[in-house]
Amino acid sequence: MIAAIAEGQTRIRNFSTGADCHSTLGCGARARRPRWKARERSSPSREGLDGLRAPAADLDAGNSGSTIRMLSGILAAQPFRSRIFGDESLSRRPMQRIMQPLGQMGARISCARGPVSAARNRRLAAPAHRLYPAGGDAQVKTCVLFAGLFAEGATSVAEPARSRDHTEIALREFGRCRRQGSRIP
Repeated sequence: MIAAIAEGQTRIRNFSTGADCHSTLGCGARARRPRWKARERSSPSREGLDGLRAPAADLDAGNSGSTIRMLSGILAAQPFRSRIFGDESLSRRPMQRIMQPLGQMGARISCARGPVSAARNRRLAAPAHRLYPAGGDAQVKTCVLFAGLFAEGATSVAEPARSRDHTEIALREFGRCRRQGSRIP
């Protein structure tokens, strides 16, 4: 997901062959696999944060809660309407825990017609967000941090207990945090 909003081309080595990663690719992340390296992906050259375009159809996250929750943070800030859905199992999973912080940032997002539907949005605000024990997990944190990349001001997330920090590590590696004003501990 970060490669989709990064500038330039991204090469990912040891790409996971898991279903969640393939669901993310299925939501429009164009990647090609060099013939000689089965676990490597390469993205086409990207235009950065303002380079995403409206999808031609609804996005299908399959059974991936990670895809739908984390991608919603990126989609909530886009200047176009989008809808992301999933299979029957995913459609029953709670999305309120991402809808609340995104709504506080100014996104217009609903679950009226499927798991998540993001309306055409304006620039988001970046209030500090506290993850509470009931919803304090890495997917929610990633959703908020991704939305924060597009927000006015600095985004900070406080956790009651440390969750996985893969997003913070990846954002540091891509060099986006300081440039965008997001605060990553």
